Amino acid sequence: MRIALINENSQAAKNEIIYNTLSKVAAKHGHVVDNYGMKGADDKSLTYVQNGLLAAVLLNSGAADFVVTGCGTGEGALLALNAFPGVLCGYVVEPSDAYLFTQINAGNAIAQPYAKGFGWGAELNLENVYEQLFKAPFGGGYPKERVVPEQRNKKILDGVKAKTTRPLIDILKDLDQDFVKETLDRDTVKELFFANAMDGEIKDYVKALLA
Repeated sequence: MRIALINENSQAAKNEIIYNTLSKVAAKHGHVVDNYGMKGADDKSLTYVQNGLLAAVLLNSGAADFVVTGCGTGEGALLALNAFPGVLCGYVVEPSDAYLFTQINAGNAIAQPYAKGFGWGAELNLENVYEQLFKAPFGGGYPKERVVPEQRNKKILDGVKAKTTRPLIDILKDLDQDFVKETLDRDTVKELFFANAMDGEIKDYVKALLA
């Protein structure tokens, strides 16, 4: 699994600790982490709304299989990611949140609070969260006697979202192009996105936008 980490401007200073913790756990489970920033105050700014747009581009293009993101409370990032097609983002604070989200909802992104409640021992909680996130294949169900209805409901939800959203490429073209370019015109995107994106239409669009 290729995991993308995205931090926004208010929590850019915590990117290193989040990336190092996430990478440690991901490697243990055979996954790769791409750090899309922000890597610090000198990195190009990202708002939580831009986190949503960038996450959608990465997931819909196949450049990432899963996104870990957040903001001060995690709520803004959650709303922004879920506004886009092809993204099913859960709100994760504790390890049990992570496990239940993957087993019951089988989404492809999480939003975390990186200011609220992020105090002494925060890196220990992060490590435990990521361990529970990746310890088992997604969609296994919990409790086990609920597997069948939970998997059925996940398929229904995916079908609903497919009907209530438009293709991402259409959305990208309709959004303010300066906003989209500001979000995607980053060294990390140029380095990581083009190397890993599989959807040719989205990839071509981004290439033309940044040309």
